[in-house]
Amino acid sequence: MVNIAILGFGTVGSGVYEVVTKNNEVITRKAGMEINVKYVLDLREFPEHEVNKVLTHNIDDILNDDSVQVVVEVMGGVDVPYQFVKGALEKGKHVVTSNKALVAAKGPELLHIAKQKNVNFLFEASVGGGIPILRSMNRSLTADVILEVMGILNGTTNYILTEMTENDLAFDDVLKTAQELGYAEKDPTADVEGYDACRKIAILSSLAYGKTANFEEILTEGITKITKTDICYAKKCKSVIKLVGVSKNSPEGISAFVAPMLLPKNHPLSNVNGSFNAIFVKGNMVGDLMFYGRGAGSLPTASAVVSDVIAAARHKHLHVDVDWTAEKMEILSNDHMEVKALVRIAGGEAEQKKALALFKNGEIITINEAKDEFAVITGIETEKTLSEKIEQLSKDMEVRNRIRMEASE
Repeated sequence: MVNIAILGFGTVGSGVYEVVTKNNEVITRKAGMEINVKYVLDLREFPEHEVNKVLTHNIDDILNDDSVQVVVEVMGGVDVPYQFVKGALEKGKHVVTSNKALVAAKGPELLHIAKQKNVNFLFEASVGGGIPILRSMNRSLTADVILEVMGILNGTTNYILTEMTENDLAFDDVLKTAQELGYAEKDPTADVEGYDACRKIAILSSLAYGKTANFEEILTEGITKITKTDICYAKKCKSVIKLVGVSKNSPEGISAFVAPMLLPKNHPLSNVNGSFNAIFVKGNMVGDLMFYGRGAGSLPTASAVVSDVIAAARHKHLHVDVDWTAEKMEILSNDHMEVKALVRIAGGEAEQKKALALFKNGEIITINEAKDEFAVITGIETEKTLSEKIEQLSKDMEVRNRIRMEASE
């Protein structure tokens, strides 16, 4: 039998408890031994829930109990979880987490401690909820040079953009509904401003290329500026708008960003809707792979957490290396990244002529829903020249929005 302790009994923690108890028979068979929840750490009381019989408010009860072999951290945040996780690893306990903020900030250090103590620090659920992407990258794709990772990494923003597209709704209205349904937090900043997706693409980049990608250096834009008018332009272009995280490995180096993009209907990510996530990986030998599934939610995320618990149980006395060192990854300046863009501009024919004089390979499009403006689909530009031209346009006319497109003819 393997005793585990769950740190936090919120959405994911309660899901982990449910998966372990409800699927105990199949988990026992696959782990080769019974998985038993010995402790749940939380500040609250749960008098009406059976978890109350294993509840503790003191982390030392867990850290000082040698019979606890696996600690599951699902608290969220960085500072306190970091202290608890570090303490557990130093005590020779395996640790499993779904905490992408912790992994992005402290991953290399915690992996190093785990290696020193001959235990494992596992974090499959930190990216993509129930999608088995990290395990695939660390084990199944080890023969390949990863050339690109591109994904819809946040279920909240994908739900919002899907509802705006399919039901002609405004951002604020859909956000309110998402909060009522539990898809978005009361403070949705981390989701809608792209910070959550940024941490996830940083983790994916670190695993893909073996060094540490600093999420604070990754260009990050959210979806708060996307309007119903932008959705109409996307439809006119036979495209959809998705918030994507992109990481590319070119001969020049590594580039990465998170931003809304116009994706054509034939793009593999364009039909990923609702709260689903999908991650597209390109290897130099295997070619294109796609991973798809529920990117968030109590039980999908808990399923990935418990899969890591089973892996820890199977490797109780064996450390499994993860190709992620503390060496800093140099992320290229986005100035030289090639993009196209749809640029919305207020005005009529005179403004169109000025815009085309600047974007010489551009194409003008208009929509019935916005008769006082037009849009230019630019040719291929670098981020730097695109920004410079938009700044130049802004001196003479109102530039209402800019949405990136893939730089392919």
